[in-house]
Amino acid sequence: MVQVPTQVPTQPLTLAVFLELPDTKPASEYIDGEMIPKPMPQGEHSTLQGDLVSVVNGALKSSKVGRAYPELRCTFGDRSMIPDVSVFRWERIPRREDGRVANAFLLHPDWTIEILSPQQRQTQVVRNILHCIDHGTEMGWLLDAEEACIFVYGGDRSVRVFDTVDAVLPVPAFAEVVQLTLGEVFGWLKN
Repeated sequence: MVQVPTQVPTQPLTLAVFLELPDTKPASEYIDGEMIPKPMPQGEHSTLQGDLVSVVNGALKSSKVGRAYPELRCTFGDRSMIPDVSVFRWERIPRREDGRVANAFLLHPDWTIEILSPQQRQTQVVRNILHCIDHGTEMGWLLDAEEACIFVYGGDRSVRVFDTVDAVLPVPAFAEVVQLTLGEVFGWLKN
């Protein structure tokens, strides 16, 4: 890993050039011609991310319905983003000829989940979710631990806010076996 360069490139940064650059620390995304570093996850963020991946994989992976990935680079629609959690229907997971999971995911996730970090701009995170929706993602979640609420973005760009502990969170149709309430999700921060 290398640090994010401090010099401005002499030529415009293209997606192809960005993808050839060494990985940065923290990881960077390519959005609208710019390389934007993602904030390093901290305690709350990591807890929510880890438990979401575990719960989703526990419900979907063994039956080969889908799989959740933490911090997976997804490149599509002239962007290269790293959602906090990317969920793919099983049949859409890119694979090598020998059946192993491919390294490059050059497609949108079916369900994208972002966890707002204290130093992160909500506007940029929402733009990333909407970019996913515009390219075929079925649903996006934005978790705001500070406000204890979850914004759910539908495939039609509708937005619903869930802020009561007993609220059952909607999931994409392929993931209907994942049953979570807002209280359960934010309860992980106390366990």
